Amino acid sequence: MTIRILLVDDHPIVRQGLKTLLEGHSEWQVIGEASDGAEAIEKAKDLHPDVMVLDVTMPRMNGLEACRLLRRQAPGLEILFVTQHDSPQMMREALDAGARGYVVKSNAARDLLAAVEAVSQHRVFTALHGRTVPELT
Repeated sequence: MTIRILLVDDHPIVRQGLKTLLEGHSEWQVIGEASDGAEAIEKAKDLHPDVMVLDVTMPRMNGLEACRLLRRQAPGLEILFVTQHDSPQMMREALDAGARGYVVKSNAARDLLAAVEAVSQHRVFTALHGRTVPELT
């Protein structure tokens, strides 16, 4: 089964890097890209991704706000944050907003594939400070 992925980050070079990493997996397809939370919501309605890789800090609508809205509009969509914020507090906010995973951009080359695999199977994946951490409760 093909996992359909939507990439959301306000930096085109970051989206391209993430796409390059993800395209190496034969059962995954990057079906679209967006540059902010508002565009992500619109594209999710049109493209029906299985997984959204979402940044926190973006113009117009940040990732946390977009995640909250998407949880209501597309409850089957799994959301993985890939962000520069290497913070337990920000990770907690992302999980509370409805995300299934959280990865720091500086570790994306190491953690992204495992994180997408986990969230696509409805499992939590969180990594901070260069290590995988259990879900905070």
